[in-house]
Amino acid sequence: MNTQLDQALQAFDAYNKADPNLFEWDGATYPQEYFLAQKLHEWVLKLCPHASEPLILASRSQHIGRWEIPRKSYPDGRIGYLTWRKDLMRHHARKSDEILRQTGYGADVIERVRAIQLKSGIKQDPDVQVMENALCLVFLQYQYENFHKSNAEKIVNILRKSLLKMDAAGHQAALSLPYSEQGLAYIKDALATLPAQ
Repeated sequence: MNTQLDQALQAFDAYNKADPNLFEWDGATYPQEYFLAQKLHEWVLKLCPHASEPLILASRSQHIGRWEIPRKSYPDGRIGYLTWRKDLMRHHARKSDEILRQTGYGADVIERVRAIQLKSGIKQDPDVQVMENALCLVFLQYQYENFHKSNAEKIVNILRKSLLKMDAAGHQAALSLPYSEQGLAYIKDALATLPAQ
């Protein structure tokens, strides 16, 4: 890791450690976005061992400062949800832009990180596709089992939307994860409804 990259990753981590929301895993407790950013970074490198520097930077800042724009500050319903998601993406990009400028990165790298964060060219841009696969895999590995128990009626449709964004490599990685019997059944049901790739 070069010094500039190391400085940027440490700055992203320091920012995400301020998350007041906590995440429990394997008996330990972490600031939620700090934990999830570490796991996203790990998945990106697992899927793409020779990841570009902008992809590595995006992996640790994809959801930076997420807690600063809570869902409850937007109206209920689909329009409120989509507006929140769009505003969040811009917020993450702005925060990472600031940190990247402070650590000396130029406009070309900053713009490339922003493109990955905003998912420009999904299904066409390899870096964006790796990021989308990794995001879905973090959810499946660390959040899905608790989530599907409280959303049983909607889970197959939610999974289908996530799996549609992934490619074949992402699906293969998803099926390699350990699940409960019911959790795996939902995933297989969702996969069965997808168009052939």
